[in-house]
Amino acid sequence: MRIEIRNGTGLAVVIPRNCKMKLVDEMLAAKTRWILDKYDTYVRALQSSQEGELEFGGTVPYLGRDLRLVSWWGIGTAGRIEVRENALLVGLESGEDGLASLVEGWYRGQAASLLERKADEFARAFGVTYTRFSIRGQRTRWGSCSHRGTLSFNWRLIMAPEPVVDYVVIHEVAHLREMNHTKRFWELVAVQCPSWREHKKWLDEHGTELAAALGSQR
Repeated sequence: MRIEIRNGTGLAVVIPRNCKMKLVDEMLAAKTRWILDKYDTYVRALQSSQEGELEFGGTVPYLGRDLRLVSWWGIGTAGRIEVRENALLVGLESGEDGLASLVEGWYRGQAASLLERKADEFARAFGVTYTRFSIRGQRTRWGSCSHRGTLSFNWRLIMAPEPVVDYVVIHEVAHLREMNHTKRFWELVAVQCPSWREHKKWLDEHGTELAAALGSQR
């Protein structure tokens, strides 16, 4: 059994087939404080994203730091985005029309490049290979590994600090060796990421904020 606060739908309880409802009630009672804390964080993050669309002067998270959105004007800047120190320079032809779409496209491109490079790096470290790589916009997962060897990652993951990004990639690549969450699996993860508990905790605490970033974009 597990509890999730999902972007767009809120609280969800995932239970195995034939699970006794008494056990579900007991888990919910034991996790009441956790549920309330997480839901409060989710609601505040969602409200923040709904109150205002992306605008120049605001900030967006990128690899664990906030970047100030700055309008970029000049020859050849249209449609271009570039990170300079603590600013994200965004070239739009006029006003802020299309800002969110352009920024999301940039995030997806950055995520594809960085995460595939890390997947290759850690696959070599584990001595495994994957069959396919994809960037998606999952509502409830940061990454996944299929039985066919397909690795998929949420593009919003690139908003998290890089050590957290590494943990998620290591986690999914490790599944190419152990398609489970047994003690042996976590031992494999720990070889490449000794501080995985710390990074998992960060994602648990801040994941809803990242999921609500960039407003209503998919």
